[in-house]
Amino acid sequence: MSMAAETSVKQAESGQRTAIYVYGIAPADVETTDQAQGVGEPPARVEVIAHDDVAALVSEIPVDRGLGTPADFSAHARLLDATAAAMPVLPLRFGAVLADRQAVTDELLAPNHDEFAQALRLLEGREEYIVKGRYEESAILRELLNENADAERLRQAIAGAPEDATRNERIQLGEILTRAISAKREQDTASLVEALRPLELDTALREATHERDAVYVAYLVDTDKRDAFQQAVDDWAEQQRGRIDLNVLGPVAAYDFVAGRGPEG
Repeated sequence: MSMAAETSVKQAESGQRTAIYVYGIAPADVETTDQAQGVGEPPARVEVIAHDDVAALVSEIPVDRGLGTPADFSAHARLLDATAAAMPVLPLRFGAVLADRQAVTDELLAPNHDEFAQALRLLEGREEYIVKGRYEESAILRELLNENADAERLRQAIAGAPEDATRNERIQLGEILTRAISAKREQDTASLVEALRPLELDTALREATHERDAVYVAYLVDTDKRDAFQQAVDDWAEQQRGRIDLNVLGPVAAYDFVAGRGPEG
């Protein structure tokens, strides 16, 4: 049973009506604004619970309210990404819940203070960006067929033929293309990483989320290297024009460079 579920059970048994949802850990001088909105409908007000020089970004939620809607996930990420654009923040896993405000201090902030403080210092002056690229379908298919004689032969065999009569050929072609695009993804990811290597950035490779994903890489970028990072990405994207559609997302909360924690510690 998760910490959130255990908390809900205990609160229901005790008649407690609210719990504290925890988004992440930030320096104690973090401030919230009226625009900061948390999970829930209507969105919960976001508060700060500080302990020494670290603080938790939290909101109060009804103990009987389930979590997990797309809006909840979006609110969690949106709050953390907005905070990350202004200061270091350690994102906690979605659904981190504690019984009350005192528990946030006693069970989360106090016992993990030194670890949190050190991690925040390591993020000072650094931001995470995600570089994600997807192959242009017609371009990558043409490239793969030009490079693989077996794939081209199978394509010609099934062209205009009934689907049932060419089922085996279609399966074979799909398998060949899947392997080939996986190899392309490895090559292109290595190319991107190499192009940005002179900037000496912390790098984390992410798993592909779509069959045509070309690159999916997270970078931890020093703020004074932000322009150089963007220029290097733009230069690489220009080389891939018409082949890979590239996007840069960020700054975002540094999930890829901070070990995900929950209140269970």
